[in-house]
Amino acid sequence: MKFKKMSDIIFDVLVYFIAVVAFVITLYPFLYIFSVSLSDLDAINRGEVRFLPVGFDFSGYKEVLTDKNIWVAYGNTIFYVVVGTTCNMFMTIFGAYALSRKTFGMRRFFNFFISFTMYFSGGLIPTYLLITNLGLYNTRLVMILPVMISTYNMMICRSAFSAVPDEMMESASIEGANDIHILTMIYVRLITPTLVVLILYYAVGHWNTFFNAMLYLKDDHLQPLQVLLRRVLIQSSQELLMDSLTVEQEKRALVSIQIRYAAIIVSTLPILMVYPFLQKYFISGIMLGAVKG
Repeated sequence: MKFKKMSDIIFDVLVYFIAVVAFVITLYPFLYIFSVSLSDLDAINRGEVRFLPVGFDFSGYKEVLTDKNIWVAYGNTIFYVVVGTTCNMFMTIFGAYALSRKTFGMRRFFNFFISFTMYFSGGLIPTYLLITNLGLYNTRLVMILPVMISTYNMMICRSAFSAVPDEMMESASIEGANDIHILTMIYVRLITPTLVVLILYYAVGHWNTFFNAMLYLKDDHLQPLQVLLRRVLIQSSQELLMDSLTVEQEKRALVSIQIRYAAIIVSTLPILMVYPFLQKYFISGIMLGAVKG
């Protein structure tokens, strides 16, 4: 039986301690928000909520879930996530495949200029003017077309494609397969973990987006969930910042706290429920093709 050295034991203890501290720091804010959203108003007012709910009061969730605006925003967000992520993956896969082929003569040229956009952009005002002139302002397309592809994600996908041995493509070509068949039947299946990770990246990005919606969407029936959540947080904060409150106003301010935290839970829970199903692909997807560039 082999015994660990004292230095190895100290190192393992230190690593586990740091991991536990990081876990607690990460988990506590979400746990606190969840507890306040379910706690009794009097317990919230007395500051008794620390870790777990004190009493149970679902009035915050009732207010949030009975508001028709949140369901409209939910529908918009789901549309942007599904359609946007589908378009993102289509563009990313085809672009990365072309840039990963050594037989593509303009490969270095396009790699340089596509990478260039990771560090330099046209700026906010020129982008706003361009989108307005293209007629995308206040349309659903403004949430999809300007962010059709992420350069960083395409580089990850390109690296994964580059890690696939060239012999597989040569064998498939000898059998009569064209590029579309090689891409869809061989390459895509071999880098499935990476593609799943990219789907998660794109989907989370679309789910959390609010800045573009604030700039380019003026109609409430087009705005995503995060813009509505921001509006709820601002309105709740304004009520809490009032100097002198009557008993009724104080109660309404406490209810607004519940509504604020309930809205955060409602807007965050769906994306948290998706992640465990994709977790097994996460590490392998990140590492696949990480050596070759």
